[in-house]
Amino acid sequence: MHQKLSAPRRLPRRLPRRLTQLYVGLLLYGLSMALFVRSDLGVMPWDVLHQGLARHFGLSIGAWTIIVGAVVLLGWIPLRERPGIGTVSNVLVIGVAIDAALAVLPEVHALAPRVGLVVAGLLLNAVATALYIGARLGPGPRDGLMTGLVRRTGGSVRLIRTGIEVAVVLIGWALGGTLGLATAVYAVGIGPLVQVFLPRLTVPEHRPVPAEVPADTLAA
Repeated sequence: MHQKLSAPRRLPRRLPRRLTQLYVGLLLYGLSMALFVRSDLGVMPWDVLHQGLARHFGLSIGAWTIIVGAVVLLGWIPLRERPGIGTVSNVLVIGVAIDAALAVLPEVHALAPRVGLVVAGLLLNAVATALYIGARLGPGPRDGLMTGLVRRTGGSVRLIRTGIEVAVVLIGWALGGTLGLATAVYAVGIGPLVQVFLPRLTVPEHRPVPAEVPADTLAA
């Protein structure tokens, strides 16, 4: 007869770390957006839309970030996507963070510092993206829209994502958003950079273990 040893029913899920990582990532994401705005060399693709809406209709970029995120989140309903706490937090926190950062970051006029802002914004955005995705508490509303469309239409991730971002960039540019070299740099560079940081910043997933484990099994 096997001797039974007590073992925890479930390993710790590291929720405090995941929540901390989520909100640090979202705050840094908002800061990275503000760095692109202050560079005046172009903004991230979705921010071309946010900036265009802000210039055309008023309100701040952060306010439009929240409004657009909420509208996109409503688009999850027919796609039957399920938001998590990270999804809702993404809608609210990033918009507040970019407005707070823009309130303290001064305008920059010399070209060299503006290029530096783009480089810093790109690197910071990659780290921030890896942080909030790696927390595994739900995708951002725009990411969920993409994956939902991929699942429902059977299209490729590359085609669906490119189509969405081209559409929002063109609409934002028509409304007065800043489309520039930094927009292209972001589009080309963000994927490889996130791929570097994401494995290092993803919180490991713990699996449940049996309540009792035979001693000879553990010894083996």
